[in-house]
Order: sequence, then structure tokens, then C-alpha cells
Amino acid sequence: MSIILVRHGETALNASRVIQPPDTPLSARGAGQAQAVARRLADLTPAAVLSSDLARALQTAEAIAATAGLPLQTTGLLHERNFGDLRGRSYDSLGYDPIHDERAPPGGESMDAFRLRVDEAFARMLALRASLSGPLVVVSHGLVIRVLLERRLRLPEGMSPPQRLANTSVTVFAPEPPWQASLVNCAVHLVGDLSDDHRAIAGI
Repeated sequence: MSIILVRHGETALNASRVIQPPDTPLSARGAGQAQAVARRLADLTPAAVLSSDLARALQTAEAIAATAGLPLQTTGLLHERNFGDLRGRSYDSLGYDPIHDERAPPGGESMDAFRLRVDEAFARMLALRASLSGPLVVVSHGLVIRVLLERRLRLPEGMSPPQRLANTSVTVFAPEPPWQASLVNCAVHLVGDLSDDHRAIAGI
């Protein structure tokens, strides 16, 4: 049995490369993506859903939980990195890349603090999975999943952590050491008008 990581669906600000405030909802396209991944995951008969409570992740998780008839739990540990005063600003107007800056932006979260929080989230999902009789779905954000791929999971041989994760992409790993990933950043459920927009940036 496994843990299934899912990035949230697309938002209008995600698509327009704006650093997102916490209450940013899914766009109509993102809601369609959430329904598509929900149908895909229902076939895997998961036992529960754990999600970030930021709007874009929560709406994605609600679609998954409703489709599979599952209980839904939320935790702030799964929030995206807090970019503080940069939220609401265009990424391309900043003149530098805050995503890869180790320092805390004004009013925000340093990478060290963010990594420690993701470590706590990882421990939380492992503990919850241990109490279940089936797979656990965890809905979160691009940088959260990337940090897990970089620091906690063993990737398939020859694979490096992707710099960008697709909206509603699926990553699957075993819930015991060495936490081997069997699937990384898979979005085969997104076709046609729901296909991932590669111009968007994961993590903001």
C-alpha cells in the first residue's frame, strides 16, 4: 500500500505567473483537472485524504474525497512556502527568483524553515498512513512535493527531482524506508483542454 502525492489544480494566478495569496481558488480549468485526477485515484481505492487547507489544494482534495467517498483531513503543515509580501506580485516583475532563494522574503518563510515544516508534514502523513488499511492521498503544492522528492524519497534509478510539477500530477511512494517512489509527476489523466500549461510555474 502506498502514499499518493497530488499537486493542486490550476488557478488563474498560477497560469498568469503570479505569486499566490493563500485564498486563491481553482480556475474552471483547475476544477476540471481536479475532477480528472479524482476519477483516476478512485480506481486505486484509497482509504483517506490528507490536504493542505489553502483553497487551491483543499478544493482539489474535496473533489478527490467526494468522488471516492473518503474522509478528508487538513493540516497547515502541507501549505506552500510562504512568500510573505511577495504574494500577489508577478513573478516575472521581481527581477530575481524567490523560489530558489534560501532567504526569507519580507514577511515570509526561509527555505530552512520551510524544509523543517515539510519534514513535519512527512512525519504526519507516515503516521496517518500507518493507521489505514489502504493508500493515503496527500494533496499539497509544488514546492512541498519537490522538497519531499529531494530530501525524503528514493527516486527511480537515473531520475532527478523535476524542477516543475504539473497541476494535479501524481507521485506515488512506499510508506516505509527507503520510501521508494514508483511514479513521479505523472499527469496522464490530463488530456485536451485540461492538459497542463508548461508556462505556469510550480511553487508560487
